[in-house]
Amino acid sequence: MTGRVALVEDDDAFRAALAERLTLAEFDVVAFSSAEAALKALHPDFDGVIVTDLRMPGMDGRQLADRLSALDPDLPVVLMTGHGDVADAVEAMKRGAYDFLTKPFASERLIETLGRALEKRALVLDNRRLVALAAETDDSIPLSGDGPASTSLRGAVRELAAAEVDVLIEGETGSGKEAVARAIHAAGRRRHRPFVAVSCAALPDQDAEARLMGQEASVGSGLLRRREGRIEQSHRGTLFLDEIDLAPRAVQLMLLRVLEEREVLPLGASEPRPLDLRILAAAKGDPAEAVARGDLREDLFWRLNVVRLRVPPLRERREDVPLLFARFLSRAAARLERPMPSLDDAVRRRLLDHDWPGNLRELSNYANEIALGLPTAAVPATDGLGLSDRVARYEAELIREALSTHAGDMRRVTETLRVPRKTLYDKMARLGIQPAEHRPGRR
Repeated sequence: MTGRVALVEDDDAFRAALAERLTLAEFDVVAFSSAEAALKALHPDFDGVIVTDLRMPGMDGRQLADRLSALDPDLPVVLMTGHGDVADAVEAMKRGAYDFLTKPFASERLIETLGRALEKRALVLDNRRLVALAAETDDSIPLSGDGPASTSLRGAVRELAAAEVDVLIEGETGSGKEAVARAIHAAGRRRHRPFVAVSCAALPDQDAEARLMGQEASVGSGLLRRREGRIEQSHRGTLFLDEIDLAPRAVQLMLLRVLEEREVLPLGASEPRPLDLRILAAAKGDPAEAVARGDLREDLFWRLNVVRLRVPPLRERREDVPLLFARFLSRAAARLERPMPSLDDAVRRRLLDHDWPGNLRELSNYANEIALGLPTAAVPATDGLGLSDRVARYEAELIREALSTHAGDMRRVTETLRVPRKTLYDKMARLGIQPAEHRPGRR
């Protein structure tokens, strides 16, 4: 088990020796000579463990544990104490400390304790990140919805966030591929590191190598300061290669070498620079078809194709359209400093009947139009549905909306819709709607 450790110890020799031992065990150690210094540097989303001496001048270890508990009650604090201070250490554990070790102790025992504490800390932070994914931010809106496609997409994001593998994301224009990539990064262990997005289709043929790889300063080139490339900027973070299938062939070859070697060689440099990064790439449509057309190098495709994630188009998420639109509309109204507009039947019909070929981008633009009070254009029947099917779709949306509003309480739903209970159940059975899916704990 590896991870981050904040070591707080006022004895210089002991601190240096213990830090060296933990570093050899592949822990990322940051050492402090006082509790005050550690407290200034630590924050609530610190993803490691604090190891502190109990007896120190000024603020002692028990006081530090109390202050850290107030900062984040789930921060694991391991106390190091002498035989005479065991009672104090036990009291600190009652107040929230994770564990204590009595000096002298074997370093293996500390390493084992740190492993358990790091696992617990990772679980706590993972749960927080999953909650954060549901927040109504610009990047999380594309992941919203209760339909099967949206639920499956969020599940895939959670799984991939915890896995340090490269991912090839495929989907239509406007379907939210970059938002999905950002969600994977934000929910993973690299979330505090850079997320660097590169639009491969917009890279110029002549300057692409310098932009991606960087360039060393030299008198001959006229560059007075080293230029760090976009790939190196993502070191220890995530590199997102958007529209990889539209990248120039020369750029694809450069990216292939980065993927294989995990290093960059800036222009004018004599030695390559090693990189620690995760690569997420996105392609329009099916990348295998891009290979067949000759747009995407086959070797690059297979190197990227560790895991493939398909982002469904909006027409496969029809049941989520009203919710997604509501969130886009709320964001647009707030940005434009306008009141939330009321929706008429024309807007509702468009939401239900339109195929949304531009996907989330088109839906977001439509929300902006409604927030600005622009007139609603008529929607042609592009889906081939007859009157009865269109009425059934509208009916299903009204039922789902009532179920969501009342958390699946059928008594309140029947009162809201003003239909007999048996009639409502018959309609739901015909439309394939399950009330249990809208009850608490099922989302």
